[in-house]
Amino acid sequence: MIELADVIKDLRDELYRAIDGGENERLQFEVGSIELELSVSVEQTDGVQGKVRFWVVDLGADMNDKNISTQKLKLTLTPTLHADGGRITPRVSGEAEDGED
Repeated sequence: MIELADVIKDLRDELYRAIDGGENERLQFEVGSIELELSVSVEQTDGVQGKVRFWVVDLGADMNDKNISTQKLKLTLTPTLHADGGRITPRVSGEAEDGED
């Protein structure tokens, strides 16, 4: 399982890569809302500093030895870039890489 924060960080890294790759391209695409639908498990730890963690479930993971309940979580993210004291809508372009449609 992967922590939800890591999934969002990886998505951010991929968007930066796409933005950098399309910087000098004539044809660019404005990034709109991004919807993620994930299967997550919730883990709550006990104690004085107990907290709740959201884990993204790897569908191939062997979870037979754990009592885990999974739920679907849908996030809608709207990416913006902060530059020069303002916000701009990011643009991406470039050639598709292996495995991309």
